Amino acid sequence: MKKAFSVLLLCVTMPIFGQVDYPKDAFRSPLDIPLVLAGTFGELRSNHFHSGMDIKTQQREGLPVYAIADGSVTRIKVSLWGYGKVLYVAHPNGYTSVYGHLQKFAPEIEAYIKKVQYQKKSYEVEVFPDYGEVKLEKGKVIAYTGNTGGSAGPHLHFEIRSSISEKPTNPLLYGFDVRDATNPILNNLYAYPLSQDAEINESQNKVELNFKRQEDGTFLAEKAYATGTIGLGFIGYDRLDLAANRNGVYSVQQSVNGKVFSEYDFETFSFGESRYINTLIDYDHYGRYYQKIQKLFKGPGNRLSIYKTLFNDGKIEITEGLTYNVELLIKDIKGNEVKALIPIEGKKEPVKIEREDEKTDNYLITKKPNNYDLGAAKVYFPANTFYDNFYIDLEKGEDTVKIHNNHVAAHRSFTITFDVAKYSEEEKKQLFIARLDNRLRPQYVSTYKRGTTFTARTRNLGTYTLAKDTVAPKISPRNFKEKQWLNDYQYLSLRISDDLSGIDTYSATINGEWILMEYEPKTNTLTYNFDDIILDKRECNLELTVTDNVGNSTTFTSTFFRK
Repeated sequence: MKKAFSVLLLCVTMPIFGQVDYPKDAFRSPLDIPLVLAGTFGELRSNHFHSGMDIKTQQREGLPVYAIADGSVTRIKVSLWGYGKVLYVAHPNGYTSVYGHLQKFAPEIEAYIKKVQYQKKSYEVEVFPDYGEVKLEKGKVIAYTGNTGGSAGPHLHFEIRSSISEKPTNPLLYGFDVRDATNPILNNLYAYPLSQDAEINESQNKVELNFKRQEDGTFLAEKAYATGTIGLGFIGYDRLDLAANRNGVYSVQQSVNGKVFSEYDFETFSFGESRYINTLIDYDHYGRYYQKIQKLFKGPGNRLSIYKTLFNDGKIEITEGLTYNVELLIKDIKGNEVKALIPIEGKKEPVKIEREDEKTDNYLITKKPNNYDLGAAKVYFPANTFYDNFYIDLEKGEDTVKIHNNHVAAHRSFTITFDVAKYSEEEKKQLFIARLDNRLRPQYVSTYKRGTTFTARTRNLGTYTLAKDTVAPKISPRNFKEKQWLNDYQYLSLRISDDLSGIDTYSATINGEWILMEYEPKTNTLTYNFDDIILDKRECNLELTVTDNVGNSTTFTSTFFRK
C-alpha cells in the first residue's frame, strides 16, 4: 500500500547548511512567543515558491512585532492583496528583513504612512524612505501582527533577503529556534515514460508506484519494469513539531546505482525565476487533481537555479537486461529525512496502456508567436508564452470562446481581444471580459476598452466570454445607525459588495473632507478610525461612493453625532 507515513528513524540532528556562512546570532526573533510555523521557505505555492516563513500567532492579531536587528525602514507598502501591510528593514550587515500581513505599524511608522495616504487620498500606497530616515533599534516594536492582504488567517510572514541582490534566503539558516524532530512524509511515487519508445509496467503513460515501509524505516517500492528514457516524481511534505501543517521539504536527492542524478534544495532562489515552479511540478496533474508532484528530472523550459547536481537532467536511460537501484532522499532543514528505494529492471513488456495523445487541429510551437481567430475573439500568444509545444484545444463562439484548459501553465501573459462592434455604446459600458470558473460563473478580467474592441491580458487558459454587469455595488452600515451618537466609538464600519464585476474604487468624506477608510476584501468591510481626524463639528455628514469595474456606482450618505 502507498499511504502517508511519518518516518521516525534516520533522524539526523545536524542542520544542513549551504555554502554561505549565514550569521547565527545576529538576529533576534521577530516575535516574543515560541516560533511555530504554518509555512516554510520554498514551499510550493500557486505559481511561486514561498519566499519566507509563516509564523503562527496563536490565532490572534495584534501581537507586537520586533525589529530583529538595528536598521532602517526602506520600504512600506499597503495593498489589498499580496503581503497587505508590509514593512522592509535594511540592516548594516547586508540583509533586509520583511514583515508581512501586518494589522498596523508602530505609532511612528503608522503616522508616517498615514500622512502619505492622506496626501494621495488612497488606502493603497507604497513609499521608499531614504536610508536613515526611519531608524530602528534591535528589539524595538515596529508593528503588530494581522491578517491583511492575501493572508488566509492571522500570522506573520517573515523574510530575510540580501539587500544587494534582493534574493530571499531561508530564514531558518540564521539560527532561529524552531522545534523540528519530525521527519518528512512521503505520500506517492510516480514514474514517467519520457522518450517515444519508453514504457513502464506495460504502460506508455505515467504510472504510480506502490511502496511499503521496511523495518529500518526506509520505503521500498515494488519493482518496476521499464525501457527507454524515464523520470520519477513524488508527492511529499514536511511536518514540524507543534503544528499539523503540511510544509515544504528543504532538499531532495535522487541517486541511480549510487550516482547522484538530481539534487535541489531551498536555501535561496530568485524572485525572477519563481514562476518556473510550474516546470518543477507536473502541471497537468496539478490542473486535473490539484496535487503537486515534484519531478526529479528537469523538463522543457525549466530555468530554475535551485539544482545543486544534475546528470542527464535527472532522466534515467533504461537498457533492457540491466537493473537500476534508485534512491530518493528527502530532508528538512534540520536533517530529518525519509528515504525511498525504487528497484527498476530493464525489461520490454507488451504494452497494455498506450500513450494518451490529445491531438487537436492546432499544434502550438512555443518558440514562435501564435495567433488564432476564434470568431468572437482573437487570441495572441507571444513567443515563449509556454514551456513546451503542445496541441492546443480551441473552440469558436459568438460571445464565448474556449482557449484550452487549466492543464497547461502559461509563463507569460497572452492577449484576448473581443469584437464588440454589434453592441451599442450603452451596452459596452456594462460589458467586460470574464473567465468562467469550474461552475461556469464569470470572473472579472481587467478589460481595456478601445472603440469596437475589448482586450484582456492574462496567464490563465480556459473559457472566456463577454459578461454584462448592470447592478451597482451595495453599501450598508455595520456598527452605527442614522443620527446615532458615536461618542465612545473608536471606528466606523460599513459593508460593501458587488455581485459580478467587483469593486474598483471607493471614496469617503465627512463634512466634505476626505477620510481614510481601510478596505478588507476578505470581509467586504470598510473601516474608518476616529483617531485620524479631530472632528470639530458635532454633526457629521458621511458620504461614501463605491464604483464597480464597469462604472456602476452607489453613493451612501448618513449623519451621526460626536461630542
